[in-house]
Amino acid sequence: MKIRITEALDLDLATEKWCCNRCGKELIPARENYKKGCLVRERMPMEVHNPLIENSPFSFAPDPEWCRIIEFYCPQCGLMIDNEYLPPGHPVTHDIELDIDGIKRRYGIDDAKAKTKDKTKKMGIM
Repeated sequence: MKIRITEALDLDLATEKWCCNRCGKELIPARENYKKGCLVRERMPMEVHNPLIENSPFSFAPDPEWCRIIEFYCPQCGLMIDNEYLPPGHPVTHDIELDIDGIKRRYGIDDAKAKTKDKTKKMGIM
């Protein structure tokens, strides 16, 4: 059973994995930071925020000495899953940590049922 967590991420309760909700690619175990399973691109603020006035020393873009834009993509379909503005050298944030056991209880799923259902689905029984 997959449940939507964000606009681009699902949680597969049977396998306890983060999944791209566009292509279904399993990214990484859900007890870890989903960003570790993504393709990462670092961009300079000037690439994203074009100057409003040409040839002006001033811009509404963040100062590149103080900020980088980090983008996270699905490694299979290329969907942008998330992005964040971080100072250079700052570690990637771990912004979502779920109580997976609590979610499973809420949906009435125990580990034995989920694994059996997943195996029968793979064998083509369901």
